Amino acid sequence: MGKAKRSSAAQNEHTDRSTASDGEPPRTLAIDVGGSNIKASVLDRSGVYLADRVRVPTPVGSPPDGIVAAIVELVAPLPPFERVSVGFPGVVRDGVVRTAPNLDHDGWKGFDLAGALTGHLGKPTRVLNDADMQGLGAIKGSGLEVVITLGTGFGTGLYLDGRLLPHLEIAHVQFRKGDTFDEHVGNAARKRVGKKKWNKRVQKSIAALRALTSFDHLYIGGGNAKHITFGPDPDVTIVGNSAGIAGGVAAWHD
Repeated sequence: MGKAKRSSAAQNEHTDRSTASDGEPPRTLAIDVGGSNIKASVLDRSGVYLADRVRVPTPVGSPPDGIVAAIVELVAPLPPFERVSVGFPGVVRDGVVRTAPNLDHDGWKGFDLAGALTGHLGKPTRVLNDADMQGLGAIKGSGLEVVITLGTGFGTGLYLDGRLLPHLEIAHVQFRKGDTFDEHVGNAARKRVGKKKWNKRVQKSIAALRALTSFDHLYIGGGNAKHITFGPDPDVTIVGNSAGIAGGVAAWHD
């Protein structure tokens, strides 16, 4: 087991009334389902990692039951936990998946992912959009904050004074020359046009979000954030990719 690390979620000061069966604060199994990898770890109430992150390639194209099985196998070696948080790459309502554009299987529409994982893992499960959950691990909780994740696609999350706002699939809105944000700055576009041009596209995307939301602060995360070469403005912060796990604790705050 690696040295315990404190996540950004520890900065949030919300009340959490849940406790483990032995009276200790609850431990959260946080799972980040991405278009390339599924990552997971167990965190304590303060956001301290109780184990190193584990990961496995995402079986893109598999039916939902296949990905659920991959998650169950992945987390089996991790320490005990009392609740589960999942960041999922699509639209989720009340734990039920509405869309999963980057997982390439029609079976996701209407799939009760929270119910399936609760049944397999035996613990209450909350499922959020992956960008929404990553943002909960990154934001400061003041004003209008926006999170974008640069990975297989282009994820977004919006927050007002620390509270998650309804999810908007900005990724699939037409942005430039008929392309959506996903098509414009997703991983396929980065590989196709090269780093220099891709960075210019990211800057234009930030400008578009600034005009759309008048955000107080914007955070950039996701696996492709490491490819950013421009210096961000003072109201833009690049965050580590571990925020997708760290947000799992904040997902349970009242």
